[in-house]
Amino acid sequence: MNVKAIIPAAGFGTRMLPFAKSVPKEMLPLVNKPVIQYVVEEAIDAGINEILIVLSKGKEAIKEHFSHNDKLNELFAKKTFPAELTALEKLSSSVKIEYIYQPAPRGLGDAVKIAADFAGKSPVAILLGDTVMSSPVTGMLVNKHLLYGGKSVIALEKVPQEKISSYGIAGGREIDNGFWRLDKLVEKPSIADAPGNLAVAARYLLTPEIFTELSTIKPGFNGEIQLTDAIANLIKKEEVYGCQISGKRFDAGTPVGFMTANIELGLQNPEYKEILKIKLREILDQNN
Repeated sequence: MNVKAIIPAAGFGTRMLPFAKSVPKEMLPLVNKPVIQYVVEEAIDAGINEILIVLSKGKEAIKEHFSHNDKLNELFAKKTFPAELTALEKLSSSVKIEYIYQPAPRGLGDAVKIAADFAGKSPVAILLGDTVMSSPVTGMLVNKHLLYGGKSVIALEKVPQEKISSYGIAGGREIDNGFWRLDKLVEKPSIADAPGNLAVAARYLLTPEIFTELSTIKPGFNGEIQLTDAIANLIKKEEVYGCQISGKRFDAGTPVGFMTANIELGLQNPEYKEILKIKLREILDQNN
């Protein structure tokens, strides 16, 4: 398997202003790690060892996070080196991480398009840099990709009707429990125009043909190059599948999503869960 990973992280983070004005939203801390570290770890756990992170100007903190830090090593030279930093050092040395800059905010499709040279002839896993999964979604997509002859597979989740217009929505035929052969994909449709209630869930495994489609499509919703539109064209030419995710998807790019992710991940952490339960009960009692 030679799947490579692309992590788009070039967005302005307008939903997290004013914080995101000077700090990348992907560097928001979830418990004790930034969001994007969870995303990189998910790619590595799926067996991927080549990653390209798409940045915009002012997001150099992401590069710094995954770079070797001599001053930090000197600081802890005579002390016990924190296990979390040791793990980060091992992570950074176990995978090849490259970076490219998206010159202008022209949409997710454009962010993927500029990674064409990096991808070459390899299939690509695309993991949105502000979204954390509670289950190994990318690994699941890789497995389905291999099982179904190297075809494209995208992650899906059912959403309530009132949220349909906020997502790319897929339609198709369910061929196995939670596994779909797709025949339609629409970016942020109205409820009337939606082919169902299955939303794209921030993870994709796409054949290299996606770059051919991206090179030909014109700006769509919001005047941006939409990855959804390119996949919709791909569906007309080759098999594309969708797989419903298990577990939860945490959109840390919104205030409520960020706060919810911290609480849920904190409750899953053996070091913090008991004290966090106590603090949450105290806060709820004080606010009732």
